[in-house]
Amino acid sequence: MTAQPNDLTAKFRHLLHPWEHLGSHPTQNRLLIERGEGVFVYDREGRKLYDGPAGMWCMQIGHGRKEIAETMAEQALKLAYYSPWGLGNVPATELAAKLASLSPGDCNTVLFTTGGSTAVDTALRFVSLYNNVKGRPEKKHIISREAAYHGSTYLSASCTGKDREKNFFDFETGRIHRISSPDPYRRPAGMSLEAFTAHLLAEFEAKILEIGPDKAAAFIAEPIQASGGVIVPPPGYLKGMHALCRKHDLLYISDEVVTAFGRLGHWFASEEVFGIQPDIVTVAKGITSGYVPLGAALVSDRVLEEIKGEKGQGVNFYHGYTYFGHPVATAVALKNIEIMEREHILEHVREVGPYFQAQLRTLSDIPIVGDVRGMGLMACVECVISRDSKEPLKLDKAIGRRIDEHAERLGLIVRPLINMCVLSPPLIVTRSQIDEIVEILRKSILLAMDDVRREGLWQG
Repeated sequence: MTAQPNDLTAKFRHLLHPWEHLGSHPTQNRLLIERGEGVFVYDREGRKLYDGPAGMWCMQIGHGRKEIAETMAEQALKLAYYSPWGLGNVPATELAAKLASLSPGDCNTVLFTTGGSTAVDTALRFVSLYNNVKGRPEKKHIISREAAYHGSTYLSASCTGKDREKNFFDFETGRIHRISSPDPYRRPAGMSLEAFTAHLLAEFEAKILEIGPDKAAAFIAEPIQASGGVIVPPPGYLKGMHALCRKHDLLYISDEVVTAFGRLGHWFASEEVFGIQPDIVTVAKGITSGYVPLGAALVSDRVLEEIKGEKGQGVNFYHGYTYFGHPVATAVALKNIEIMEREHILEHVREVGPYFQAQLRTLSDIPIVGDVRGMGLMACVECVISRDSKEPLKLDKAIGRRIDEHAERLGLIVRPLINMCVLSPPLIVTRSQIDEIVEILRKSILLAMDDVRREGLWQG
């Protein structure tokens, strides 16, 4: 039967969503979101749900901001597009200067992209350019980590460490290397955090020496591994990794696609939270609060000075995108930053972030909850069969998805990751809203726990 024009569910067959299982495509029971307001979204039936993941880590200032829509319209009427080849535009130029004023260290040169994946891809390609100009064509190897997520382009996906055992795509393997995720919850039994940090640093240096410092070019790392399960590294880890990059002449790429623009209460997390000054920073998501696609790679003066001017004679930067510095996108980013400054949203996150983490930790009394972790307004609840074995509670159907299904019925969207549930609400969330979110999540976990016990899938 031919689908009726208003039957949106039937029209799903024309969409292939990210991470969709081809064996069950099209998925016709997908929740259809129709509108959003503040920290809430509404489905087609008008049900109100908390936007627990803030879209995808990005809806910083909340849904339905009229100022953003007005900025889009005004800029589109003034100048909707221009060619970045040989021309410039006002909002992109203004945004580049604003980002330079906010960025960590001396990351003052901005390369605009279309999103996070292309920002990471740009950073990785820049590393190749940098070493070619310096006459080091063999120095191209990149070190990433297990559980990392860096994007969906060929290079950024090659650096991604999560979901690889289920991935049927091809990847660059010759020059991409991975080391352990800095997950304190999964550290060897009996090992202190200090010893764990030392172990990870020794592993990193051993990998550099195995590859050869003359061939190892860069280390790429999220300050907090977001899609890997909100993995907060142990104290001193990032500083130690940064120091080893300096020691062996590797560029340090800080992937702040998730952590920048307020998620941890600062414009950027690298320096303010973790005390490092990266050579390249990648951003996206929160730069526009998700209203339009935009990303950027910010390159340090120290690095750029080594390949420009006299050293860069005859070298063109043959890289860019049709929508580089898109006028509407960059105008939205400027307005987004203006709103965040005017409404003191970073200060708000620093105030409510500890409360958010403390309230979520109250879920630790639930038997299947093994770990509750996070920082600022990003957190993860990890479910396990046994707190002693820490074996993930996966079952026949991921427990995270079971919890998410109950939460949806109760008015909350969470992001399920197999045995984990991730939350990263819009940065405008209030304490009373946090209380409601945590209460719904508690009920949802208990309902999912009853399900698996009743079905004989868990004997706890």
